[in-house]
Amino acid sequence: MSTSAKPRSDSLSPDEPSWRAQERLLLGEVMHLVGQSLAPEVVFREMLHLLSELLGLNRGRIVLIDDLERVGSPGRLPPNPSSSIRFSYGLTPEEAARGRYAHGEGITGTVLATGQAAVIQNIDAEPLFLGRAVERARLPQEMVAFIAIPIDMNGRTVGVLAVHRLRKRTALLSDDLALLKMLATLAGQLLQLQSLVAEKTRELEARNVMLSRALESAAARYGIIGSSPALLRALDELERVSQATASVLLLGASGTGKELFARALHMASPRHNAPFIKVNCAAIPETLFESELFGHERGAFTGAASARAGWFEQADGGTIFLDEIGEMPLAMQTKLLRTLQEGTIVRLGGKREVPVDVRLVAATNRDLAVEVEQGRFRSDLFYRLNVIPIHLPSLAERREDIRSLALHFLNRNNQANQRNVHLSTEALDVLETHAWPGNIRELSNVIERLVLLTDQSLVTAEEIRRLLPQATALSALPFARQVESPLPLVRDYLQHDSHSAEVLRQAMARAGNNQSRAAQSLGLTTRQFAYRWRKLHPSS
Repeated sequence: MSTSAKPRSDSLSPDEPSWRAQERLLLGEVMHLVGQSLAPEVVFREMLHLLSELLGLNRGRIVLIDDLERVGSPGRLPPNPSSSIRFSYGLTPEEAARGRYAHGEGITGTVLATGQAAVIQNIDAEPLFLGRAVERARLPQEMVAFIAIPIDMNGRTVGVLAVHRLRKRTALLSDDLALLKMLATLAGQLLQLQSLVAEKTRELEARNVMLSRALESAAARYGIIGSSPALLRALDELERVSQATASVLLLGASGTGKELFARALHMASPRHNAPFIKVNCAAIPETLFESELFGHERGAFTGAASARAGWFEQADGGTIFLDEIGEMPLAMQTKLLRTLQEGTIVRLGGKREVPVDVRLVAATNRDLAVEVEQGRFRSDLFYRLNVIPIHLPSLAERREDIRSLALHFLNRNNQANQRNVHLSTEALDVLETHAWPGNIRELSNVIERLVLLTDQSLVTAEEIRRLLPQATALSALPFARQVESPLPLVRDYLQHDSHSAEVLRQAMARAGNNQSRAAQSLGLTTRQFAYRWRKLHPSS
């Protein structure tokens, strides 16, 4: 570039001084360079070179606040940042390395702190001039001036453009100041542009990472997202027993994905082309259990206008998944055990045994061993189910999977709601460190809420924290069960006479006579509460 900086005779006007033509030549060369490259390191070095070669403004340097590139924006800078020489011409590497300044230190630090230009007519007569970078002996013996111009980004000073000037220079000092201010403004604009490009690059890189993870998630085994050791252990156990016919018991807290694991077990088994039937035992009224599971004949009860095959018959040749099996009444537990042992069912109101070939997968978040001890679950059925127990890890046990799960739910909800929401790296960090008592189900609900409520395309950590559920929000409800820590693997249920009539009445009063809410406030299931209520209030 130095060859292009020589003054060209055809650019000179016979009536203007040579230094004016050199100023015009310098500006033309700098703008030509900007048109070729917007990289600050390229433009700044040549700009400082031209200031020295064409105008005699020597030993130019550009001082920038430390870590400006890392923080990206002057709005995120620390309050009193240090600075250092980043670009120079006419300084040795050792001299440039010595050019470090605390906030407000010397002339350079003061310009950074105040944002005001400084003109030192004689560096030997100015006590604030440090002379840190260049020793006075290396400068001309005549009077040397020093000019320092602030470089601004978004209204905040982030750097200084500084030069040495000999007093014998024929150009007016005011002209040099005007030129240096123009170049400092250009420098600030280039830095701002570089910051914007860097920020956009970071966003694109983050989105590329999200897309890569989404593609990895799409290829997840059986639709189960994650690669944490705890999850891979459970998947390995699942695959090792997939070819067997023995019953499988899935153990895990609520929201850990028991239905997904049950489907995965079915898909990995030789029965994958046969039906997969899911039954939520907690949602079936006690009087309808037998009819739902085993079917009924016509006229078996009032309203049975026709025969109906139960869930076991419908799952013939495939897999039946009994979720929340701990909610099954004792009488039905006996009939289920008989079906598992003999491979037949008898419809309600029928006399004929119907053979069924079904593999049973059961799930519970109770400790069935405790239920057996307390007489609420048959021991022989428990031993039959507990042949192959598989523990499903909570989200706290597989934190490595939170990012992949969050991105999977984000992609799904973006498509479902025609949104284009993305999570910043900091937002994913917040999700990864958050306590998830509701496990994967809670994470899924949070992401859905985020997609529906946020007005940002790139969600920040602050926005995530605002939308995360707070423990105080749950405790504010009069009938809410208090949650001080993540839910345990099992729920500890009390004896049938654990709650007095007065306690039940108070719970009903607080819940507005809603049995479900009253049960929740006492830590009971709806069926357990209803049983105690009927026992203590036969007339109700």
